[in-house]
Amino acid sequence: MIRPVAFRMNEQTAVNNFFQEDIALKNAEINVKAQFEFDAFVEKLRAVGVNVIVEHDDLRMDTPDSIFPNNWISFHENGDIALYPMFAENRRRERREEVLIRLEKEGFLINNVIDYTPAEDEGIFLEGTGSLLLDRVNRKAYCALSPRADEELLIEFCEDFEYLPIIFTANQTVDGKRMPIYHTNVMMCLAEDFCVICLDTIDDSAEKKNVVQHLKKDGKEIIRITEAQMHHFAGNMLQVQGMDKKYLVMSQAAHKSLNAEQVQAIEKYCEILSSDLATIETCGGGSARCMMAEVFLPKE
Repeated sequence: MIRPVAFRMNEQTAVNNFFQEDIALKNAEINVKAQFEFDAFVEKLRAVGVNVIVEHDDLRMDTPDSIFPNNWISFHENGDIALYPMFAENRRRERREEVLIRLEKEGFLINNVIDYTPAEDEGIFLEGTGSLLLDRVNRKAYCALSPRADEELLIEFCEDFEYLPIIFTANQTVDGKRMPIYHTNVMMCLAEDFCVICLDTIDDSAEKKNVVQHLKKDGKEIIRITEAQMHHFAGNMLQVQGMDKKYLVMSQAAHKSLNAEQVQAIEKYCEILSSDLATIETCGGGSARCMMAEVFLPKE
């Protein structure tokens, strides 16, 4: 997780992230609020035994979205790392070698770096595990195509990392029009035994049927959320391992948006851990899942 130093609403991402909203505060005040939310969130994760590595952002980089590291890097069980091409030019500065050095200091092994970032020169993007929902057990990569998720590059990733691509389009209603959702991980959360998903965003019935079939085939219970709940970031969740149990991590807003039946369905498999991320969600247009880049690298 990356602790922010220059968090604010990023005007470069707002063009196709319809979850972002401006608030009437100075940037310095917004950053202080975001730091407070970040620190409280990290404390909650550590309190239940989640191993959290916090790296500080670099003020010289002026990176308002550095708090969302899962978009530029992913870590894999065989020691491979993938670096991803980013839509917003100011987000490309988030890719810092210091992060890799820090992980090696923590005892993780990095064998190979697969760099997709040259695609930026061609205006082609694939924003990490924001765009890709990886079922690492069943080797499937779910991806909603958008200006930030290119189909050809997705297929290249799947060939390199040996995943089966499950491709679809997910839309949200913006000013009466259906517009692509910028990241798959705001409409869908893939856990070990279940999937929280806003199926209403998949307008094409064949694509929707295909996604459902793959989830059912792999034995995952489908927990449906509405588009309104998605806008409270109820799709932006991540299952993590605590000291002695698993948790589904989400924001307070996401937790509050769930009804009793949905909560009960989730709690059959794991406990819910939620934290107040209101400033980060409002200005950044991302939530709990976006803030965590899971490290699957082998240890020395």
